[in-house]
Amino acid sequence: MKPMTILIAGPYRSGTEGDLQRIARNLHALEQAAWQVYEKGHVPLIGEWLALPLAQHAGHGRVAEYVPSDFLYGVARRVIAQCDAVYRIPGASRGADGDVRQARELGLPVYFSADEVPAAEGAAVTEA
Repeated sequence: MKPMTILIAGPYRSGTEGDLQRIARNLHALEQAAWQVYEKGHVPLIGEWLALPLAQHAGHGRVAEYVPSDFLYGVARRVIAQCDAVYRIPGASRGADGDVRQARELGLPVYFSADEVPAAEGAAVTEA
């Protein structure tokens, strides 16, 4: 299998009540999942990696709690359309659930654990 571009979907601001430390923990969980995907030879994407710098240029600032959800969801929709699959990590998230819905509408595979993500041909574990 050739390497895929895989969106990591999960809670970012959900359940944080705007607490920046809790948002950072959620981002850390997304990034841990991204590393698992990378180790399997794929290109992981987290929507916020793209959305937050774009939000800053759109005048929303770069502080996660102030970026409108509609803006984050809009970026995610565009990103998913360019992806080959979605990896949904645990945790309540309306946005991530929407990512899964869109992926299924597009006929993309949706994985719910790192074990489900197939290794790309020639994938080699890379040291951190």
